[in-house]
Amino acid sequence: MKTLTFADWDTVFAYLGHLARQERLLVILDEFPYLCEAAPELPSIIQRFWDLEEQHSRLFLVRCGSQPGFMEREVLGERSPLYGRRTGQLRLQPLDYREAGQFFAGYGWRDRLLAYGMLGGMPAYLQRFEPKRSLRENLLQEMLSAQGYLYEEPRFLLRMELRDVRVYASILGAIASGCTRLNEIAQRVGVAAHAVSKYLSVLQELGLIARAVPFLARAPQRSKQGRYHMLDPFLRCWYRFVYPHATLIEARQGELVYERFIRPQLDPYMGGIFEEVARAYMERYAAAELGVPPVVRTGREWAGDFDLDLMAEHADGSWTIGECKWTRRPVGVEVLRELRSRWERLGRRQRLPERVRYFIFSSGGFTPGLLRQRDGAIRLLGLAELFGEVSTTAEG
Repeated sequence: MKTLTFADWDTVFAYLGHLARQERLLVILDEFPYLCEAAPELPSIIQRFWDLEEQHSRLFLVRCGSQPGFMEREVLGERSPLYGRRTGQLRLQPLDYREAGQFFAGYGWRDRLLAYGMLGGMPAYLQRFEPKRSLRENLLQEMLSAQGYLYEEPRFLLRMELRDVRVYASILGAIASGCTRLNEIAQRVGVAAHAVSKYLSVLQELGLIARAVPFLARAPQRSKQGRYHMLDPFLRCWYRFVYPHATLIEARQGELVYERFIRPQLDPYMGGIFEEVARAYMERYAAAELGVPPVVRTGREWAGDFDLDLMAEHADGSWTIGECKWTRRPVGVEVLRELRSRWERLGRRQRLPERVRYFIFSSGGFTPGLLRQRDGAIRLLGLAELFGEVSTTAEG
């Protein structure tokens, strides 16, 4: 077979256009930002080709890129030569906790969620953990070693999208450590609040963080109760456990970091991950597996004296409230009593729907007393149920 060589991109598209006149032709330009870095004229060449050949060509052109900011500016943005010429767009999302768990078929349910809490849903990261090794061994090799693949990854991600990496890294580190309010973050990084607000907006646009408000907030955009959190579990884990201890890791003290700073904090860290997993379950799986009406939205509610880990509004107007317990022990009826008490206290402050379900998620199972309380309005879900491995009774 002869090797084809092309002098430039104009020649490439002339050749592709010729082939596509005869038959449907799929062409994928992977890592489009890097191609444009080597050939800045490429978007204009594609624009010219498309304007001249679109009506005659059966070419199906796909452009892919791992830099969301570049793709939005240079491909979808109004100033791009390609603006208005797309047939469609798709922003690929990370795998959810259940899909990610399939990478670790040899792990138990608890370790699958722990792996998800460390790696998130990016397949490239999930593949770095070898299922035949323990989570501890995988962490030491891939994240707690200066030579590990995942040790430098967050820095690479920021450098691809941002200029002032140091400030952004400090902000992400502050959020990962528990600073969730604007003023808390500003104080931690030593930058004025109005300046931090601009950095936070950029991180939100990149999909790295999000601002959450109480579920019952009447004006979410203007609410002063907003809290920032990191969307990607991998980045959250890295900035919580790796970023603060880089000096020790580079001194080959990864085992010390794990034993002293990670292992004792894994259960508190996983509490927040478990809440997000529960909300993801409600949004994606609950209707099909439990027979409850489809979920319109989910979130958290917090007030001065208590909070609710899970609130969900259903399509029929009913609501679900839930408690999430990342624990090694079975939870008992006192959790249900407290959940009901919080709903009643909330009802004294504002009008709430009459129809409500109580969901309790537990990684450690349930006591016999609590199991006897189950009915159509009281649901108990353990790890096996979250992974769809235990059949549940639909609502009557």
